[in-house]
Amino acid sequence: MAKKKPTYRIIFHNQGKVYELYSHTVSQGDLFGFIEIGDIIFGERSAVLIDPSEERLKTEFAGVSRTCIPMHAVIRIDQVDKQGVNKIVSVEDGKGQGNVTPFPVPMFTPGGDPGSSGS
Repeated sequence: MAKKKPTYRIIFHNQGKVYELYSHTVSQGDLFGFIEIGDIIFGERSAVLIDPSEERLKTEFAGVSRTCIPMHAVIRIDQVDKQGVNKIVSVEDGKGQGNVTPFPVPMFTPGGDPGSSGS
């Protein structure tokens, strides 16, 4: 019996939305500070039922064999038994992932004069 590939659920921020993708491959990428996602899994198409959110993701990731996500954008990575539905959720609408807070930004402004007190 062939060994079954593990399935991962990756949840991350991208352009004000929360993406949830399912994949067979997740690793620390060759680029420092990035998580590499490969073998993205999309559900089987049915002639009767088409999920517009998953279709949008399928179009966005068409032709992509691997994608790199910044570590600070990743909310969670789980190894799961069954694949779910890939989806995009808007953070502003309060549905599903509405309680997710973006990772904080730096408290200082790079390139400023360290000797000035601001007045």
